[in-house]
Amino acid sequence: MRRLGDLEAEIMDRLWTWNRPATVREVVDDINKTRPVAYTTVMTVTNILYSKGWLLRGKQGRAWLYTPVRSREAYSAALMEDGLGESKDRPAALVHFVENMSGEEQAALRRALRNVGRQAKAES
Repeated sequence: MRRLGDLEAEIMDRLWTWNRPATVREVVDDINKTRPVAYTTVMTVTNILYSKGWLLRGKQGRAWLYTPVRSREAYSAALMEDGLGESKDRPAALVHFVENMSGEEQAALRRALRNVGRQAKAES
């Protein structure tokens, strides 16, 4: 998976944070609180995100409402999977990854592995 570009990431960040459908105007107005960006630029990039399958859209009056297809967490997980795919030794890469985690993150990983294990047993 290709990493999102800067403006793509800004747009997705707002939609993930808001957790509701939003118009291009809302996104532009929010970005303009911190830096100037043209409406047409955001409209173009939002349409590109839609075309790439990152966003769903539906009409509200004359405006399009955009909603993310995947969660921020699913995007992060896909990036991690891509990173692992770059290694010739995935188990070694995982060891290095886990070594850099905090104790709290390692505990969360243990819980996730237990839950995935339980689900796999239930499905078989």
